[in-house]
Amino acid sequence: AKSCLKKNWKVTSISIKKPKKIRYLPKVKYIFCDITKKNFLQKKIKKYFHYVVNLGGYVDHSNRKKTFESHYTGCKNLTEIFLKNMPLSFIQMGSSVEYGSSESPQKETSKCNPKSIYGKAKLMSTKHLIDIFNKKNFPSTVLRLYLAYGPKQDFNRFIPIIIKACIKNEKFPCSKGNQIRDYIHVEDVVGAIHKTLVSKNARGKIINIGSGKPRNLKSIIKYVKKATKGGHPQFDKIKLRKDEVLKIYPNINKAKLNIKWKPKILFKKGLEQTIRSYGKLR
Repeated sequence: AKSCLKKNWKVTSISIKKPKKIRYLPKVKYIFCDITKKNFLQKKIKKYFHYVVNLGGYVDHSNRKKTFESHYTGCKNLTEIFLKNMPLSFIQMGSSVEYGSSESPQKETSKCNPKSIYGKAKLMSTKHLIDIFNKKNFPSTVLRLYLAYGPKQDFNRFIPIIIKACIKNEKFPCSKGNQIRDYIHVEDVVGAIHKTLVSKNARGKIINIGSGKPRNLKSIIKYVKKATKGGHPQFDKIKLRKDEVLKIYPNINKAKLNIKWKPKILFKKGLEQTIRSYGKLR
């Protein structure tokens, strides 16, 4: 929203709750409704929108029904409403979880077998969007996002949890940290969204959005500990889930080719910026 306002675009945000004070933007028009309630949503969306980006869905996946409805039914409702007055571009924020246990580096495909209800709902949305592009020329693109991070992210994600514990100089349990993951800075994600909105080559496609430079979690923990001069990670205190995939990272060649995008922010620089956003470096 901030980057769109800088371009002098009119920005409308749809969500169930009001934004936190730290995220409130006075120039944004806020609409409060549940995207899973189609009739109510239809009343709220009356004007024409050039661009639509769907980032909606419950973050807590413990409630299977809410997870499925927010990530699939919500997406389907939005597309059915916008089919009547098509935008120039409709971006669905997909997830690397859609790939399930597919071998990394993962390449774009809709032939996946995700295990979680979240992954299944995201994949159903992907298939729905590709289908309506093929049948009705709906201008959809699925950006399959890997692990985003950045300043002032909520404390319900790996990097903010580690930063908070280290700044407070606390002991904290973790796994061996040998999982390989791909982290992408939020500003690079926003850059990919903007490139996709204006790229006709992106329509009807699935595009991976990640750094393409995977790293193990232990190295991230050690770097945060060093940068903050605090924290006491207790490695191997948390056992891996039986179904946990050790290596998850993307092939990002399609993003480079179709939307002329590649990440710009180096991980260490982005991590230092993120740490500073939570408090002073020790």
